[in-house]
Amino acid sequence: MSVSTSRVLQEFAARLGKGKVFLELPQRRMYRYDGIAVGETPAIVVLPETTQDVVEAVQLAQATGLPLVPRGAASGLSGGAVPTEESIVLCFTRMTRLELDPDRRLAIAQPGVVTAWISERAKPLGLTYPPDPASLRTSTLGGNLAENAGGPMCFKKGVTGDYVVELECVDAWGQVHRLRREAYDLPGLLIGSEGTLGIITEATLRLTPIPPHTRTLMAVFGEVGQAAEAVSRAIAAGAVPSKLEFMDQGCIRAVEDYLHMGLPVEAAALLLVDTDGDDPQIVEEELSWVAEACRECGGEVRVARDPQEAEQLWRARRSVSPALGRIRPKRLNEDIAVPRSTLPEVVRSIEALGRAYGFPLVQFGHIGDGNLHPNVMFDPESDDEDKVWEMLHEVARVALRHGGVLSGEHGIGLMKRDFMTEALDRESLEALWAIKRALDPAGRLNPGKVLPDLVSP
Repeated sequence: MSVSTSRVLQEFAARLGKGKVFLELPQRRMYRYDGIAVGETPAIVVLPETTQDVVEAVQLAQATGLPLVPRGAASGLSGGAVPTEESIVLCFTRMTRLELDPDRRLAIAQPGVVTAWISERAKPLGLTYPPDPASLRTSTLGGNLAENAGGPMCFKKGVTGDYVVELECVDAWGQVHRLRREAYDLPGLLIGSEGTLGIITEATLRLTPIPPHTRTLMAVFGEVGQAAEAVSRAIAAGAVPSKLEFMDQGCIRAVEDYLHMGLPVEAAALLLVDTDGDDPQIVEEELSWVAEACRECGGEVRVARDPQEAEQLWRARRSVSPALGRIRPKRLNEDIAVPRSTLPEVVRSIEALGRAYGFPLVQFGHIGDGNLHPNVMFDPESDDEDKVWEMLHEVARVALRHGGVLSGEHGIGLMKRDFMTEALDRESLEALWAIKRALDPAGRLNPGKVLPDLVSP
């Protein structure tokens, strides 16, 4: 860093206030990672409390030429919030204003709001915010918007972007905009763009009434493909579950070792299913369709007797990520999405990859919409990381061969950036780069993410 840049950073810190800026090296080092990757130490960390603070940070980037990397709770799993070079990290954990408008069924939230807070605040009003990633108690709204996060209810009720009414954002020039979901859907460009096109500072979100009736079941299978077959059969029968989640044997055993809750550790896979709605008869009928499909595919079905038992079953699914840390000290988490009709072949192919490469591999995810999270577990002290990445690339190729995509909700980030040349043709990548250059001509917004470098043909 040049002396002149250092002086500008010092002046900025003095103007914004020391409480909003970190310049000391030990503090800055804490902001170079997310949930899966470690990057470069930022030149400065800014903790904005207002949209104007964000504007000033963008102006600082213009004055110094430093890139801007937005960051929330750092729970992301694709390296999307990791600085790839000396940067300004914008950490939004202090922008936590949350207001509810029950008459219009809206929530107005800043990017540092923890996802779970929205439904917790809305529940006494009979309302909820359906997008609920498994990390809902730690992840923040800004990251959910950046990755267009899904969750267990995404099959029936949609993902984060489906609930956005309006966004406030700061562009690469430091201008503030309020964007609505209208004919020219500019919010749709920002949602899922991983902070590469603009910086979201507020979102107006749609809330929905809490369904009065919910039923839960767990189905256990002796072969992993049977669970996937049951999903397609249940949906073909007319069921539209509000939650439809999948865990393979590795997940089941890890969670049981973690929680000791009596899970069927000899099972090859299990499904966790909720049906919900206003009419209890329809809710029960849908549950029976799912149960019948599971039995037809060789599953054993257990229906939760009460909400307490249902909550215990869902605790198992929410505990997958912390439980997996007990298998190996590090993991790489894939996030493919494939057509439901291909799920049996896909989960079997991925299971076979785990055997071929010899690394522990587990699969779980929001199987109702074809979103799977294969996780490769390894020890960086003893395992060949090049082989781990090779295996991860093969998992991505399984998805692409079956008409799927590289990410359902975790984003491309750093982790899958190099795979994009196999997922999209050159013309599509050039079109995406044209959008990037139009909205961020200097390339300061979260550089090195999502889009691969294009080499001249």
